Amino acid sequence: MAHPVRPRRGTLPAVLPDLEDLRTRMDQVMHAAFPRGRFAAEPWAPPADVEDTEDAYLVELELPGVDKDQITVEVAEGELDVHGEVRPREHTGVVRRHTRRIGQFDYRTTVPPNADTEHISADLANGVLTVRVPKTEKGKVQRIEVTS
Repeated sequence: MAHPVRPRRGTLPAVLPDLEDLRTRMDQVMHAAFPRGRFAAEPWAPPADVEDTEDAYLVELELPGVDKDQITVEVAEGELDVHGEVRPREHTGVVRRHTRRIGQFDYRTTVPPNADTEHISADLANGVLTVRVPKTEKGKVQRIEVTS
């Protein structure tokens, strides 16, 4: 599977993953420094792992404290889209530090041609959303014997 598609002001080449990680960290710093500014209104992508197994692609997204009713998983035109909202918790005291992301999130990734989009499943357990995208037979590599 491909890497997540994130909303960006500029684009970084795929060959520079360290710069993309640095950009993500800088966005987190700006969000923490200006939580009510323009950074809070932008959707953000939750941390995710994509695993390619023998029979399926597994996408695991970290969404601690999010109920399944706050998550939407959709697939259309070769793209998997997971979006929703992390709502702020009520606090009884004064919040001295706020570093967890809140607000709208959006995680997108392309699905390969051998993905069975009719049988995708999603499970939320212990703050981790696991989206299972099964593979179809048509995408398997077949070896063709060369004859003379």
